[in-house]
Amino acid sequence: MAKRKQIKDEEMRDAGSDDRVRNDSDESGSDEDTEMVNVEFEWFDPHPDHDFHGIKTLLRQLFDNDALLFDLSALTDLILAQPLLGSTVKVDGQETDPYAFLSVLNLHEHQNKPVVKDLTNYLAQKSSANANLSNISSALSSSDARVGLILTERLINIPSEVVPPMYSMLLEEISWALEEKEPYDFTHYLIISKTYTEVESKLDQEDDRPQKKKKGSKNSNEIFFFHPEDEVLQKHAMGHGGFEYTNQSGEGVSDSKRVFQDLGIRPQGHMMLIEASKFSGAINAISEYLNPSSI
Repeated sequence: MAKRKQIKDEEMRDAGSDDRVRNDSDESGSDEDTEMVNVEFEWFDPHPDHDFHGIKTLLRQLFDNDALLFDLSALTDLILAQPLLGSTVKVDGQETDPYAFLSVLNLHEHQNKPVVKDLTNYLAQKSSANANLSNISSALSSSDARVGLILTERLINIPSEVVPPMYSMLLEEISWALEEKEPYDFTHYLIISKTYTEVESKLDQEDDRPQKKKKGSKNSNEIFFFHPEDEVLQKHAMGHGGFEYTNQSGEGVSDSKRVFQDLGIRPQGHMMLIEASKFSGAINAISEYLNPSSI
């Protein structure tokens, strides 16, 4: 596949320049300790010489408690083996670590690779345990379905506005790949993400000081999205839902995850299956939602 992404990148940089990143001096989340820093984001093709460790770290963040179940090095190598499909987002040039990435893998094309076998079996097991995910279970087991697994993650303080360009470029790159008869003619896209619920902090329960009222503490079953685009994407999905991680965290671990809030958080996995015919519409929807001024 010839490299045609560079021109597109120049257009997207204009849309993503001057985004604001939160810089917190501590985890209290108070207004006095928070400042916004203007940065200019750049989009690059995944590069084997520069992005292995950064993408592997982001994959570890994506799979959370279950990251140890997979050979993330092999999965990273697979992503980097198709450098003209997918994107990384950086600030200080191509040779720095990515702050975000997005890629897609053909599950059928790579079905004999051990890490893809492990990942497919994992997703099939999780989806078969939830009636809301039955369409996903069927697609993974069907010989007629050609599922593209979308893997994407970003650092916690990276603004969501970097996401629409990555998806838009992915659509265009898949179109180019199909022109050159490459194996990206998908019937469905399966997006892996994560959500969380809020839980009472063990630290606060052990503290003798009077506890202040915490927003959301009365409804611990409410599900929150780490990534706001997921709430839009799942409206276009034929199946979506959450699943519990195989490796559950012990008591008190949620306190290490309470980054910008008083409550602890309990993460879980999330899956969305979108038909290929509806994928472009879903991407337009997140572009309108996250960056309406650029539409």
